[in-house]
Amino acid sequence: MVAVRDEPLDRGIAAEVRRREAERILAAAEGWTIVACDRLGTQVASDELAVLIDGLEERAPQKTAFVIGGAEGLDGSVLDASAHRLAFGRVTLPHQLARVLVAEQIYRALTIRRGLPYHR
Repeated sequence: MVAVRDEPLDRGIAAEVRRREAERILAAAEGWTIVACDRLGTQVASDELAVLIDGLEERAPQKTAFVIGGAEGLDGSVLDASAHRLAFGRVTLPHQLARVLVAEQIYRALTIRRGLPYHR
């Protein structure tokens, strides 16, 4: 997991905050496949996420960054650089809670791929 620091919300309008965060996100994920976590993305079931992760691991680069935006969301440049946009529901979550949710879903997908009983 790679984390970039949050941009202080008092340092400009929302678009400026998103742009500055995007610069750090894109630099940290350079050379990686980006999967943007965006409430307007495609909703997938756990077994569908397992298939997606399987496909991501089969092609280069084999590094994947699941990107969660800060308080103002993700900048368009990050969304444009994304190979996939996923939604884990239509609700807006604090990004700290979203990290836990995404980590659990990735773990669940990996257990599905390995046939482990966690997913039942």
